[in-house]
Amino acid sequence: MLLGEIFELVQLVFVVAFTVFLANCVDYDILFANKFVNHTDSSKVTLPDAFLPVDVCSARIRDNVFVIFIMVISGVFWLHRLIKFIYNVCCYWEIRSFYINALKMSMADLPYFTWQEVQARIIEIQKEHQICIHKKELTELDIYHRILRFKNYMVAMVNKSLLPIRFRLPFLGDSVFYTRGLKYNFELIFFWGPGSLFENEWSLKSEYKRGGNRLELADRLSSRILWIGIANLLLCPVILIWQILYAFFSYTEVIKREPGSLGARCWSLYGRCYLRHFNELDHELMSRLSKGYKASSKYMNCFMSPLLTVVAKNVAFFAGSILAVLIALTIYDEDVLAVEHVLSSITLLGVGITICRSFIPDKHMVFCPEQLLKVILAHIHYMPDHWQGNAHRYETRDEFAQLFQYKAVFILEELLSPVITPFILIFCLRRKSLEIIDFFRNFTVEVVGVGDTCSFAQMDVRQHGHPAWMSAGKTEASIYQQAEDGKTELSLMHFAITNPQWQPPRESTHFISQLKEKVHREATGGQPGNAPENHAFTSTHSLQSESEPRSLIANLLVGPPSLASLHLGREGSIINHLSIGVSEGASALRSLSPLSTSIHMRGSFPSSRLPRPDHPAVAAGRAMAGSGTDARTISSGSSAWEGQLTSMVLSEYASTEMSIHALYMHEMHKQQSRGELSRHTWHRQESDESSESVHDDVEAIRNLPRSNTFPFATTPNQEGAALQSSSQRRYGGTTDSLCGGPRFQRTARMPMGGWSEESQTGRHHEPVPEEGAEDELPPHIHKVT
Repeated sequence: MLLGEIFELVQLVFVVAFTVFLANCVDYDILFANKFVNHTDSSKVTLPDAFLPVDVCSARIRDNVFVIFIMVISGVFWLHRLIKFIYNVCCYWEIRSFYINALKMSMADLPYFTWQEVQARIIEIQKEHQICIHKKELTELDIYHRILRFKNYMVAMVNKSLLPIRFRLPFLGDSVFYTRGLKYNFELIFFWGPGSLFENEWSLKSEYKRGGNRLELADRLSSRILWIGIANLLLCPVILIWQILYAFFSYTEVIKREPGSLGARCWSLYGRCYLRHFNELDHELMSRLSKGYKASSKYMNCFMSPLLTVVAKNVAFFAGSILAVLIALTIYDEDVLAVEHVLSSITLLGVGITICRSFIPDKHMVFCPEQLLKVILAHIHYMPDHWQGNAHRYETRDEFAQLFQYKAVFILEELLSPVITPFILIFCLRRKSLEIIDFFRNFTVEVVGVGDTCSFAQMDVRQHGHPAWMSAGKTEASIYQQAEDGKTELSLMHFAITNPQWQPPRESTHFISQLKEKVHREATGGQPGNAPENHAFTSTHSLQSESEPRSLIANLLVGPPSLASLHLGREGSIINHLSIGVSEGASALRSLSPLSTSIHMRGSFPSSRLPRPDHPAVAAGRAMAGSGTDARTISSGSSAWEGQLTSMVLSEYASTEMSIHALYMHEMHKQQSRGELSRHTWHRQESDESSESVHDDVEAIRNLPRSNTFPFATTPNQEGAALQSSSQRRYGGTTDSLCGGPRFQRTARMPMGGWSEESQTGRHHEPVPEEGAEDELPPHIHKVT
């Protein structure tokens, strides 16, 4: 980290100095051979001949006011970075001392330790030395909250569509604009800049916790956003020049070496924020998204235009013909390269052929977008409802492209960011000042020993659960308090699987245990005859396709022999092994024992490199298999290599378990949505034939497992509340009504970002106060122990 920041300072000096030198100290007439240079000898013109004398160069710089302005602004920015670097050096030294002295980890061994091992040692140190004086013991969630405090707020604001990053543009339709520059300004305004909402790194200012002066605080925030927007507008030319120069110096060599790199795709900044769980570290997020990269690329490549393919093939043919002739002439006589523009032509033709090839699909590719989208969902865990069943449509592809964009689009957005960001701040973000103030007041909780954190990051299904995501009967959240797209439930499952030692609240524990039991019960209860009705079967079987027959299985479920039966083949062979394969897979995922891991390692790697049966790590693993202790925390007892291998395998198990639960939760969510629509349809049918079919469907529903989280096993009041909550589906700020009928109507936003609910049946939530009552609002701040 220290070395990286040193080179960042050097890069800034190099870019500015080199650009000024190129603009003022080079005679381009001599460089381009437009001016004759009289040499005393007959030697050719060399590169130093094009450099101007030092006095001439200095005079040109002094006479150029714009260059002096650029250098002054760059110097101020460099000094700011230098001060920040000196401060970070002190912080890095403290971190180094903490790892060596407190955690007993040497710098040589540190790269071989896993995060779970570091976290376990921090928790043990807290018990012995009380590094946090406000509480006796630290939990895994406390550590995550300290690291991800501000990122959890950003994830929650994107989830609630509070940030102005989605726009409807003429001719372009719905578009997303979220760049590093815009993100930097958001964090500057909210978290750490002068006059921000936080007074330090762990505490929200007290005035923002009270509702009495919310309008005054909103006006103050609006004025601050305006001034920051004006500052961005004034600095726009300087930042724009810097972005262009940095992109030119960074990507020119890459484009020359790999011309097709601009046609490659990457996860957008918005995609990383939209797909991020609450309390998910950077390396956990990138590992998850990287596993879904290949399937995502294949899905996007399914949508090749036949017209564009024909054009690309012919352009590649013509360009390749000319390139072949030039190469042949060059091989025959290398003096051909000395002819003007020959080398440039060869380079441009090569780049053009590479670009054309990116538009020509693989002739062996099979069009199976639905199956690919299921594979993607297994890794990214989030997907709007209207994507399911519409994977073959260009609308779905365009929306997915907002999450998974071209590298060229990413570079273009970063170049346009200095121009567009000031206008977004001034004209879009300012209008949301009141909603932002209300958000931080309503969704900030004080955690003892941690400070102020986002309440969504508590992952409490009672406070922020969504009835349409298996939280019916467990949540008391209003529509304003509910997290969208199942963010609370999926984040809770991800954190519980990643940190099995963590003890969640009672309601969350009940939700997790019921969900795991339901997945295991339906997996073990599946029979070949009724396999299509089994949700675990549906989620797993939907992953199989002609082009991806083993995509999830080969990447996720490869493991010990108990999981081998899940290696499913083509042509529906899954049905023959369903009752055995799925049940054993669920059992293996449920146990996650280190013993089975060691069996898998013996079968996959040379036995001489693996721990013996009497090895301390294996013995400890056997003991922990029965007690439920996380095996990932014991790998430090063996060698560094063995610990890394064990942790890697167990991490894959956790990833597999989360993928299966994510698929199952989406399947249940889809079944619940269909069931709600079907119930309304049944009531409108009056013929005897329709009544018979309704009776059969009701009987089928009664045969399904019933629990508090099952969508059809609810009381009438719970059904009404769940139906009304699920009648709103949102993806990035667009709200659609899925359930018709006079009782459920789309409502308008309230000033505090809530919803006014008309004719609500079932559970009644407290209404959000109007603007006129802001003086008497109680502080929405809670203390969590």
